[in-house]
Amino acid sequence: MAQEQLVAKQVVLVVEDDPLLRMMAVDMVEDAGFSAIEAGGADEALTILRARPDVGVLFTDVDMPGSMDGVQLARIACQTDRQLGILLTSGHHRLENDALPPRSVFFPKPYDTQIVTEVLRKFAA
Repeated sequence: MAQEQLVAKQVVLVVEDDPLLRMMAVDMVEDAGFSAIEAGGADEALTILRARPDVGVLFTDVDMPGSMDGVQLARIACQTDRQLGILLTSGHHRLENDALPPRSVFFPKPYDTQIVTEVLRKFAA
């Protein structure tokens, strides 16, 4: 019997407080060939980031309830030792490049899933 070779998938942490939007983002990430972890807010996401060193990409909404928004989460996430790729999205705000943390890209909602997928693949390369 031939043994299957397991290939590690890039892990993407999807942070979105709206359950339907989170489900759609997770589906998009998984359809693109990545492994997805979900968080309903920034505080939960920060706990996951601290516990899961295998997360390589953070995909977060800007507007969330709790102690911090997605931009603050992204800035904290950048302070880790790993080279984390960050995708920020919002339907209410437009972020300029100089307001973004390092290795970050902003997408206004509704975003083009094909373009987001291309950026995910660039971060994974």
